[in-house]
Amino acid sequence: MPGKLKILFLFIDGVGMREPATDNPVNTEVCPTLCRLIERHSKPIDACLGVEGLPQSATGQGTMFTGVNCSAAMGKHCEGFPGPALRQIIEDNNLFLQLKKRGKRISFADAYLVESADELAARRFKSVTTVMALTTPEVVKTVDDLLDDDAVMQDLTRETIQDRYPDIPVIAPQRAAEHLFSVAQENDFTLFEFFQTDVSGHSMDYARACAVLRTYDAFLSSLVRYTEASGMTLVMTADHGNIECMEERGHTRNPVPFIAYGPREAQIREGVSSLQDVTPAVLAAFDSV
Repeated sequence: MPGKLKILFLFIDGVGMREPATDNPVNTEVCPTLCRLIERHSKPIDACLGVEGLPQSATGQGTMFTGVNCSAAMGKHCEGFPGPALRQIIEDNNLFLQLKKRGKRISFADAYLVESADELAARRFKSVTTVMALTTPEVVKTVDDLLDDDAVMQDLTRETIQDRYPDIPVIAPQRAAEHLFSVAQENDFTLFEFFQTDVSGHSMDYARACAVLRTYDAFLSSLVRYTEASGMTLVMTADHGNIECMEERGHTRNPVPFIAYGPREAQIREGVSSLQDVTPAVLAAFDSV
């Protein structure tokens, strides 16, 4: 259909923008596809949100997926899993809910190691994306979806679940890209979250960070070819910096890249200057079709 917009949103945790340095693994030798997208199709955006201290995941992601400055609302940057007040903001007004109200087909492509959304809802601790997904439980992907190649593990290759699920085969990152693209083809908006970048950034292990970025880049390289061929728009950003500065264990105040590549990329990037602008930009792109 002419004018049909499909967005594949890649949330990559803990990747900031910084000049080349010996402790910065985000470079063209390690992750050439990611660096090319950052150089040609991105702009730096603010993750600090006008609040003192280091940006953190709960408020950063909450801001990204609601358009509300959650750090300001909480009076601080909140790490880890969102507490009751932050969960309420996410539950009241998030990107999935807004897209559903617009009649869009949406999917959260990450596989949860559960049998149902009800099992996921019973968990005590929930990430921002989990809280958001549970407001539209039809988007939740389960173990069965992973077995059917209709979901993607957060580590891409499934290696991290081999001790619990030895019958689920390990796959190459390029194969994970194929599975994600297949999901995205069936939806107007698809989200995939990758947080191994943040985990490896906290480790202060440069070799480990490079290995994670190389795996992600192999995945990303294949995915870009699929989206280019199909006319799908790729949007990608992070919640805060971390991995770009491996000499520090914590997060950074560096800006994060906001990438938009494909149809309407300039329009999507134009009004985005901080994490607070991400959800409004995605909604505006769909509203303009």
